[in-house]
Amino acid sequence: MLLRLSPARALVCCGLLFVVTLGAACQAQTFTDPEKAGKDFGIQGEYQGVFKNDEEEAKTGAQVIALGEGKFDLVGYMGGLPGDGWKKSDETERGSGQLEGETVTFRPSEGTWKAELTGGVLTVFEQDKAIGELKKVERKSDTLGAKPPEGAIVLFDGTNVDEWDNGKIIEENLLGATNCSTKRKFGDHVLHIEFRTPFMPTARGQGRGNSGVYIQSRYELQVLDSFGLEGANNECGGIYSISEPAVNMCLPPLSWQTYDIDFTAARYDDDGNKVKNARATIKHNGVVIHDDLELDHGTPGRSEEGPGPDALFLQDHGDPVAFRNIWVVEKKE
Repeated sequence: MLLRLSPARALVCCGLLFVVTLGAACQAQTFTDPEKAGKDFGIQGEYQGVFKNDEEEAKTGAQVIALGEGKFDLVGYMGGLPGDGWKKSDETERGSGQLEGETVTFRPSEGTWKAELTGGVLTVFEQDKAIGELKKVERKSDTLGAKPPEGAIVLFDGTNVDEWDNGKIIEENLLGATNCSTKRKFGDHVLHIEFRTPFMPTARGQGRGNSGVYIQSRYELQVLDSFGLEGANNECGGIYSISEPAVNMCLPPLSWQTYDIDFTAARYDDDGNKVKNARATIKHNGVVIHDDLELDHGTPGRSEEGPGPDALFLQDHGDPVAFRNIWVVEKKE
């Protein structure tokens, strides 16, 4: 029988930049430079390979999530990584591990398997027999670095913030999450935007790389370090209070990720009554996570629903989230 790696153990939401560790409140560790992020950062990531049992082979993926102080969670995906063989309806299993020397040893809360991770190779054992070897991989969105097509409006290319109110350049050529909004307002449009969440291993839940892309300032597409989580509507890729993503396509923190959004605005009659809901198709890292989704209400935090175009808004939630390569193509009605 093939080993199936445990439903994701809930990560405790501890609010913004503070977590509780060993009963004492302390400020969460925050890194924006991979070179300074430490050993745990290098271990965290995605792993891919096959399980072998009874002369059968099964493609398998795993995500290793750093929790600080050498502690890790492991999520295994039979069939492959999310968006590459594994579907949200498929089961997952989880183990927890601790770094000792150069090796992290994982064990499940239930079951007889164990896994050892060292040197970028994750080996899985069932009753001391090796049944799988997974190697570290680095996936990138196929729309990463997408160039604006002819007729696009370039909102940010790293050189200036002329298109933004309250826009601030950070790290020389990135746009900070500073509650900034575009000076232009948009109706129906296609948006490409790239984002990077910080590495905050000791933070949890909504305190781990939180921001938001507010489409038309009215509908929040969540930005969060949700790597290895279930994919709820308040996690990365979720439309807050409306819909969870079809699959959690969140990559590890400090990876550059993409949202590609095809948005059709709500329609109103001459008296200001809504007669048709807004709709959106959204790709996260090149994978469709919302397919022609009906947005039956606005989300809190910025503008209420209403007739007419409105700005793109990038939320400041206290974490150093960065954006780049932002452009819009307005659709003709």
